[in-house]
Amino acid sequence: MAENIDVAQAEARSAQGSVLDHLPMRDEEGQLRHEFVEEITRAIHAADRPLLCEVVAELHEADLGDLIGALEAEDRVTLVELTGTDFDFSALNEVDDSVREEILEELEPETVAEGVRELESDDAVQLLEGLDQEDKAEILEKLPPSERVALERSLLYPENSAGRRMQSEFIAVPPDWTVGQAIDYMRDTPDLPDRFYEIYAVDSEKHWQGAVSLDTLLRARRPVQIADLIDEDRRRVSVLDDQEEVARMFGKYNLVAAPVVDTTNRLVGVITIDDVVDVIEEEADEDLKALGGVTSDEELSDSVWTIARARFNWLLVNLATAFLASSVLGLFEGQLEKMVALAVLAPIVASQGGNAATQTMTVAVRALATRELGSKNALRVVMREAMVGLVNGLAFAVITGVAAVAWFKIPGLGIVIGLAIICNLVAGALGGILIPMVLERVRADPAVASGTFVTTITDVVGFFSFLGIATLWFGLR
Repeated sequence: MAENIDVAQAEARSAQGSVLDHLPMRDEEGQLRHEFVEEITRAIHAADRPLLCEVVAELHEADLGDLIGALEAEDRVTLVELTGTDFDFSALNEVDDSVREEILEELEPETVAEGVRELESDDAVQLLEGLDQEDKAEILEKLPPSERVALERSLLYPENSAGRRMQSEFIAVPPDWTVGQAIDYMRDTPDLPDRFYEIYAVDSEKHWQGAVSLDTLLRARRPVQIADLIDEDRRRVSVLDDQEEVARMFGKYNLVAAPVVDTTNRLVGVITIDDVVDVIEEEADEDLKALGGVTSDEELSDSVWTIARARFNWLLVNLATAFLASSVLGLFEGQLEKMVALAVLAPIVASQGGNAATQTMTVAVRALATRELGSKNALRVVMREAMVGLVNGLAFAVITGVAAVAWFKIPGLGIVIGLAIICNLVAGALGGILIPMVLERVRADPAVASGTFVTTITDVVGFFSFLGIATLWFGLR
């Protein structure tokens, strides 16, 4: 009886048109409508499976991911369970890692395995790689042997490697086939990749021979052999290549797809532009967080304790360096007691140097990441940044000097703070570029460690130069 009611409800909704037509998901600014989320929540609590199945069927995986992120934790799992095979598991790759892992841990391994089977291999690997070994093994055990072996092989490749990013579904044909045979093969084969941009020629041992783009294939006559069309110089990727290097290659050579080969030159997969876009976003996100001393895996959905614990160590390092900078002030304790204006103005010198250093450091870290800055142009770039620091130092020396004299009515104070500003802006510019370069040379991540070292240098140089020059100028002891 209940099934008849569900069918009747579904038919009634179908007659009204798309669910999203009368229940819009987003407002004019592209944000999720609160009313939409409330309606989905109500449907989940009422176990209104027909409505939920219709909604998830209409939503793009990215939109479905946004909806999942907006739901309460207990409702997310229920949504997946109620919609069953209609739920697109690729949507779970669109949510925060912690949310995805929480959902997968709550679902039955059989349910996850069924969802994984519908995904392309690269999406399946991304879904599984964050789980612990026990949960991962339990899900893989529920898959057919051929699919399980393929996923296990991909998961064995290093994290952030091309082997983890590639999809193992591709089209490979012998080079002695004709264009007509290749086209007929693609028409008659039911399990082709959802999207592909080229086909590959391989020998009997699956060694890569070359690539043929679809536009070249479709322009050729049917009797022409694939061997006559292949591009033997086609850029290809090794399974062990770092994903950031792969993304850089895509950008440099304007690629939309690249074959992936193993250490014996056997074709094992393909990386497409949508995978590379994800890599670029992830790497940019990681670098941005690193510059702020935040771990790359921190997400908005993390708990207070998780975030506080992750940020504690870096804040502790910053505290230690702050004590180091403050110790410089201790060296001039007597001078500060004699002239209070020095204590008031010293933070200005340090702050200006720190800001200038951060500007230089940001450019340097980005240039190192994109390989625009290297040994060949290092000296020229360092000299350029030093000159920028000097020019800005002279300009702000005048501005700060005039402001200091107007404030404290002490003429010599303007000259003292002006000289200190020049010293610190030049030091900040040099520190902002030299420290990331040194860290890069010793195989440390410049984005992670540069900020603390650079700030420490500008604080120490700023305090020492300002108070040291003031001591000499005013004869303070």
